[in-house]
Amino acid sequence: MAKDLDMAKVEFESRWSLHGATALVTGGSKGIGQAIVEELARHGAKVHTCARNQKELDKSLEHWQSLKLDVTASVCDVSSRAEREKLMETVSSLFQGKLNILVNNAGTNIHKPAIEITEEDYRFLMSTNLESAFHLSQLAHPLMKASGIGNIVFISSAGGLMAFPLSSIYGATKGGMNQLTRNLALEWAKENIRVNCIAPGPIITPLLLSVSFKNRYFEKEGSISEVEKMGVPLGRIGEPVEIATVASFLCMPASSYITGQVIVVDGGMIMGRLAT
Repeated sequence: MAKDLDMAKVEFESRWSLHGATALVTGGSKGIGQAIVEELARHGAKVHTCARNQKELDKSLEHWQSLKLDVTASVCDVSSRAEREKLMETVSSLFQGKLNILVNNAGTNIHKPAIEITEEDYRFLMSTNLESAFHLSQLAHPLMKASGIGNIVFISSAGGLMAFPLSSIYGATKGGMNQLTRNLALEWAKENIRVNCIAPGPIITPLLLSVSFKNRYFEKEGSISEVEKMGVPLGRIGEPVEIATVASFLCMPASSYITGQVIVVDGGMIMGRLAT
């Protein structure tokens, strides 16, 4: 009886653990990406992350080292194809040619009316948000096949499911990411690679707190108290960790029958908008 209980405990704990898993998280030096790095590492994964800014990465690495988390990092501008290829070479070397988890988190926005979007704006948003996510998934595919099990998580946005002001191309990249999730999940299921997507609503991140965003949604610069303007039924802005916990779950054995899904984490914002 005691042996059966011990086995049941081990089985239960293994469902909620990432011990021994290897992971790559893009854009991990701040915001949602940083929270995902920490969440995966706390659950036992070995994590590599990247960002464009070396100083921000160094600061984050010091923090992770103080927490005794198994995290490494390198500089990468995911809008560059050559840098993406170099990043995956680094990951392959670190993890002996195998990768279990890829979180395509890096992304940005340019708030402009559609008629003012330049060719360079369009190229930058597409390459950073959508092209990078697809290409990194392609590059990760053989490493995941080699590992025997893979999980890809795209960090999309509620803006890929509904319209936000001055975000036409941003919304297009996120909507494309949502559909890419479904197609890759269908293609790669037979290879034991699950693909899912998280669509966050308003989350306290450097992007949300940027001047251009604040001036559009909040009367007082620096204020995030007027949640009614964002239409969030739960009455508050979300925290990065509330996205990170969902990302971590989607990479665990506990979610082994979930693939091809776009999971909205927005405090009910879309539900509220549809109800009005």
